[in-house]
Amino acid sequence: MRQSFQSTERGLEAGFPLSLYHKAKRLFWDPAELDFRQDQAAFRALPEEAQGLILRLASLFLGGEEAVTLDLLPLVRTVAKEGRLEEEMYLTTFLLEEAKHVEFFARFLEEVAGQKGGLGHHAGPHYRRIFGELLPEALERLEVDPSPRAQVEAAVTYNVVVEGILAETGYQGFFRLAERLQAMDLAMPGTLRGIAHVKADESRHIAYGLYLIARHLGEDPGLWSVLEGRLNLLLPEAFGVVGEVFAPYPQGAPLGLSPEEFLAYASTQFQHRFRVLERARSLGPQALQGL
Repeated sequence: MRQSFQSTERGLEAGFPLSLYHKAKRLFWDPAELDFRQDQAAFRALPEEAQGLILRLASLFLGGEEAVTLDLLPLVRTVAKEGRLEEEMYLTTFLLEEAKHVEFFARFLEEVAGQKGGLGHHAGPHYRRIFGELLPEALERLEVDPSPRAQVEAAVTYNVVVEGILAETGYQGFFRLAERLQAMDLAMPGTLRGIAHVKADESRHIAYGLYLIARHLGEDPGLWSVLEGRLNLLLPEAFGVVGEVFAPYPQGAPLGLSPEEFLAYASTQFQHRFRVLERARSLGPQALQGL
């Protein structure tokens, strides 16, 4: 039986999780309000191979966003059971945002690309390994094992690798495509506006994951070996996903995109987060100042 309420006993604690919550409220957006009319015309004017690459990228995003929406709840429950009210408040916006990302990519595929369903063949073995096995296993484990070790493994999987490497590399793909389209006097403003919103949401998600890991490292620096072990498992799969995106184009990807560029970008994004985590070994959550 609950005997008291944190909000009445101590009030809300100002700090990193609550700042993320307030930022999420200020930056709220609605996928249903995006105007895709110009995007439809631009997409139809593209060569078939370029359409296929965009379709492939968007379908992988849609499946991934569905996966993270479904898999987040165990972390929300874990934080709630620990009585971390401010973190739970933020995670309510986190879950809503993941649902909005599903809506956005579903709208894009149906209204711009003219595709609804039948897109599962775009997912390769590395993609299925991460989103079909490693991600759900890490999050579902929290239902029976909410230990700091399990939380670190879940956050490394979800926030550092899935969001911090794969999603951010995918956004870079869309932005590079936009540059190529502009050179062809084509534009997809609704799509790019949606991608910018999704990227901003994900930056907060990644920041929370880094905070969660840093909090645990601050309490137990020995968890660093857990973090390293999880990364050693995940990184080959993540870079494999990037390779799978370009695998159908052995003679060169459409619109001049190159797998080497995106593999390098993925590596840079990982190194940036890894440096933050290295600081967290000694500083704990203070390592996130300035993020």
